[in-house]
Amino acid sequence: MNTTEATGSWYEQKGRLKQKFAILLDNDLMFEDGKKDELLGMLQVKLGKTKEEVLKLISSL
Repeated sequence: MNTTEATGSWYEQKGRLKQKFAILLDNDLMFEDGKKDELLGMLQVKLGKTKEEVLKLISSL
């Protein structure tokens, strides 16, 4: 998978997360290269879930 495919996939997942959790905003879901852990940490706090739960949630979308 190249960067373009990964980015496209993230846009789809981001849309699904926003539908499932209305509390999430575009700024909450901004993905920047090298900041995956920061994004996951923010989602953990915002959703009140563990890192494993967040990763499982994203992969199930």
